[in-house]
Parts: sequence; structure tokens; C-alpha cells
Amino acid sequence: MAKRRVEEPPKGSPAWMATFSDLMNLLLCFFVLLFSMSSVDETKYEELVVSLSNSFSIFDGGGSAIGEGKLISSGVSQLNELDDYFNDMGKASEEEEIEDGDPMEAYKEEMEKEQREQTEQLYDEVSEMTEKKNIDDKIEVGIDENYQYVKISLSGAILFESGQDEFLSEAKPILSKVGDILKLYGDSLIKIEGHTDNIPISNGQYADNMELSTARAISVWKYFVNTKGLSPKKLEASGRSEYYPVASNKTAEGRAKNRRVEIKIYTGKE
Repeated sequence: MAKRRVEEPPKGSPAWMATFSDLMNLLLCFFVLLFSMSSVDETKYEELVVSLSNSFSIFDGGGSAIGEGKLISSGVSQLNELDDYFNDMGKASEEEEIEDGDPMEAYKEEMEKEQREQTEQLYDEVSEMTEKKNIDDKIEVGIDENYQYVKISLSGAILFESGQDEFLSEAKPILSKVGDILKLYGDSLIKIEGHTDNIPISNGQYADNMELSTARAISVWKYFVNTKGLSPKKLEASGRSEYYPVASNKTAEGRAKNRRVEIKIYTGKE
């Protein structure tokens, strides 16, 4: 009897296995591509892991959590807590965006902070120099509430005769020392403002207090430019008349305070 020939199996992997392997490779490449396009917040991921670990006991407890863990015993409540957790994560993300705010607003706040610091430093410097020059008892140094400038205020009684714009002899040494201080800030904008009380002027030289206050401011401007050598490009003069009082005009003392010349040194950029 002739022996039956045994058929040998074909060499190599079956055809279906090659197709299956190609499919798995394509799926792997697809998920790698998806992962590369995504971004993972490490902090939030760690928070999620900790929350899942504490709630489900699947990271630490392993198999024991399946039989006795919280996931089986209180699964419904845990799923609700998980939903709340993801909602909280979304709210936190929105709050972070709000806290970040508008970049322009942050830039504005930074500029305001920088100017405030510059103005406070200028105030300290001017105050110190007035003390060194022994004129701190004859002038007042202040700073405005918006931190735009430092103000040097000189009483009108020290500078001028009543209703006049010519300096008194004792006023020039004070103005000279003030001019020396202003020279240190020649690159800053400096405004000279004349102020009066509300009593109408009675001489024929000026029509009203506006003209008188302006004339006094111009006299100070000319002294600083012609005598002290300050740049006229950075120096402005104007009259404010009776409209910006610092005290009540109902008393003689208050009116005396309102008759003044203010010199404002600005710290902001033009």
C-alpha cells in the first residue's frame, strides 16, 4: 500500500496575521499622532490621579478595591463626585483666565505703579533739598493724589506786594534756591501756576484776578529762565485766578493761603 503524502504547512505567518499586524501599526500611529497634538496639564493630571486614588482606591489598593473598595460600595455617589470634580476643573480654568486679565490692563497697572514710585522718590528728594537749603519753613512740598507731580507752593505774601507782580526783595533768595532744585529736573515738564483769593482786584493795572494770577506766574517763569537758566521748552506758566482754593475765602487766614504760586514737577512721560 502506498504511503499517503503528508502536506507540509506553508512557511511564514498566515496571510490574515500580516493584515492584522498592519492594522495594529496604523492604529498605533494614529493614537501617537493624536497624543502628539494634545497638551497635558501636569498639575491638573496629578490632581485627577490623587482624586481618583482617594475616591476609588484603584491606584493604591489594586485588586482589593474591586471586592471591598469604595467604587463598588458607593459607585453612584462617586460618579457624581467625579462629575463635580471635572466641573470644578472647568471653573478653575475659567477663574485662571479671569485672574490673568487683559494684558493691556496689567501693563497699565504696572505703569501706574512705576510712576507712583517715581513720584514718591521725587517728593523725598525735593523735601530733603528744601531742608538742606533752609527754605522748608517758607515753602510747602506736596504730592498730588494721582501721583502725577510733586508740588512746591510759595505764599503770595512772600513773593509779591498786594495786587502786584513784581518780586519783593526778600523773595529772590527763596526763588533762587527753588530754581537750583528745579535745575536738577530740567528734563521734566514743570508748570508754574498763579492763584489768588476771591476778593476782586481794585487797581487799574489788571482787569481781574485772572490777569493778576497769570502775570505773577509769568514773572516767576521769566526769573527761572532769564536768571536761573532753565529751559523755556520745559517750563509753562498760567493763571488760575480764584478757582482752585486750598482754604476757605471767608477768613483772612484762608485767603492768605489761597494767594500763592505753585510749581509742579511732573514725573509722567509727555
